[in-house]
Amino acid sequence: MRSKKLALPYAVWMAAFTLVPLILIITNSFQDSSGHFTFDNLYKAWEYREVFLYSLEIALVSTLICLLLAYPMSYMISRMSEKTQSIIIMLITVPMWMNFLLRLLGWVILLQNNGPIDTLLNLIGIDVQLKDNDGAVVLGMVYEYLPFMIMPLHTVMSKIDKSLIEAAQDLGSNGFNVFRKVVFPLSVPGIVSGITMVFVPSASTFLVAQYLGGNKKMIGDIIEQYFKSDQNTGSAIALCLMVVILLFIIITNQFGDEEAVGV
Repeated sequence: MRSKKLALPYAVWMAAFTLVPLILIITNSFQDSSGHFTFDNLYKAWEYREVFLYSLEIALVSTLICLLLAYPMSYMISRMSEKTQSIIIMLITVPMWMNFLLRLLGWVILLQNNGPIDTLLNLIGIDVQLKDNDGAVVLGMVYEYLPFMIMPLHTVMSKIDKSLIEAAQDLGSNGFNVFRKVVFPLSVPGIVSGITMVFVPSASTFLVAQYLGGNKKMIGDIIEQYFKSDQNTGSAIALCLMVVILLFIIITNQFGDEEAVGV
């Protein structure tokens, strides 16, 4: 009974700031400006299917790159002493203490024409477009969300019993087989959590494409734009995005469960 009372503030918070807004979004999605039931908002959302696909593509590429970078980094960190691990994790999370927009503007300055990186490349005879393209958008995404991939991977890998690795080595397994048979299966929960934590905000983010992609827009930018003038259509687009993300989470969790059973 006492534990239920302690959970009451959390339940009230979730109801007020998660459940109620969700209900409002669903309700507004099927209403016009006069409050009458309609499917027109969903038809308008369908017009942005190409933006949906572009956003999902950018999110998937960013998530994959984050995984490829974070996995070996997390493993190396997990093999260090606890004091060193704490220091490195703190250094990784320090940029997250700064406002999202300020960090984004930092990349705008670095990648702009005649900026520091462009000037350095020109000195060695390399002339490339660093900003206003998909590569810059992906770079901004990876920078923003890489810590969200490292944290769950590091948490899981740091809990892997080193004696299991030593036992596998004593039984004649080489480094690749130790990774394939021991490290990777035990790190699957961290992979699933990391993919979810990176893909979900990447698919729904806004401003990154506007600042680093030139005239490109992601679905989060469209939702922000509509909520300033037409909340019903904005709610319908947001609802479609939530459904896509929910399906992705369900599929990802199923894959993680199957991997866990296989171990």
